[in-house]
Amino acid sequence: MTDDSQTRIADLVGKSDVLLFMKGSPLFPQCGFSSRAIAILDHLGVAYDSVDVLQDQEVRQGIKAFSDWPTIPQLYVKGEFVGGSDIMMEMYETGELAQLMKEQGFTAGA
Repeated sequence: MTDDSQTRIADLVGKSDVLLFMKGSPLFPQCGFSSRAIAILDHLGVAYDSVDVLQDQEVRQGIKAFSDWPTIPQLYVKGEFVGGSDIMMEMYETGELAQLMKEQGFTAGA
């Protein structure tokens, strides 16, 4: 992992209000955790961007160091790391994730 990959990841995170680093794409998730993360965001009606870590080995390894989080998917909102699919699921179930998205203006009255 290079400083260059960390800079690239920081740029990606900075450019998107809601960004999901995942395995595969929203249409074709390549793991159950990524599929669950997409389902949660779609259910909340949140517009988001995604990065397929399977397409870029540097990003796949670099994102783990960037967030200090060992697994993928990873969700970022306004540049802040929110968590992986387990944390997303817990936050979704408690209503915290909907509240966060609403506060940031990313959902239509969720």
